[in-house]
Amino acid sequence: MSLVRSAATVLAKELRVELRTHDLTNTVFFFVLMIAGLFSFAFSPTASESRRILPGLIWMAFFFAGTLMLQLCFVREQTNDTLAALRLAPIDPFAILLGKILANFAFLAATEIVFVPIFSVFYNVSVGDVIGQLLLVLFLGTFGLAVVGTVFSAMSAQARMRELLLPLLLLPVLAPVLIAGVEATSELLAAGHSVGRVWLSMLAGFDLIFTTATWLLSGYLVEE
Repeated sequence: MSLVRSAATVLAKELRVELRTHDLTNTVFFFVLMIAGLFSFAFSPTASESRRILPGLIWMAFFFAGTLMLQLCFVREQTNDTLAALRLAPIDPFAILLGKILANFAFLAATEIVFVPIFSVFYNVSVGDVIGQLLLVLFLGTFGLAVVGTVFSAMSAQARMRELLLPLLLLPVLAPVLIAGVEATSELLAAGHSVGRVWLSMLAGFDLIFTTATWLLSGYLVEE
């Protein structure tokens, strides 16, 4: 079975499970909505203050929402020992990880598509003029989060206190993504309405490096 077809099969399985249970989407939906609402009522920022704090708030919310979502990526495979069945299947180990990466990316992207307009309304910041560039920044940053989060979820699935361990592992590694994402979003919301190539290059380079590393180490990552 080809890599693309195998990854598509794993992706379809992940999507079917989520559509049946809604474990991830329900948890993340209320978490992000709570952050957006609480900070909006707590600070009541002016228009200029909103443009300054909104980028950091968006990426902070999506980072912690992502950790909640990614914790279940491999944990729920332990219920019926389905990960062992996946490893025994005649497919490339990278196909398992790639399918889960794409599924996690889809879940995170769907969350962002819903909540970016909500953040925009709560903080009275228009994103219509920069929506194309903003989607590009979110795409690159979200893919990096999905890749690294899936890998560390596989590594920490058997560990004790994995709910605490995963965010601690992710934060240092994802620091370049968070910094580049916040800076790029800040530039877009500023008067210039443009994003510097250095931040896009940083995000794209991060995605390329960690996707390649995942491909090279996939055989070890899916082992017990």
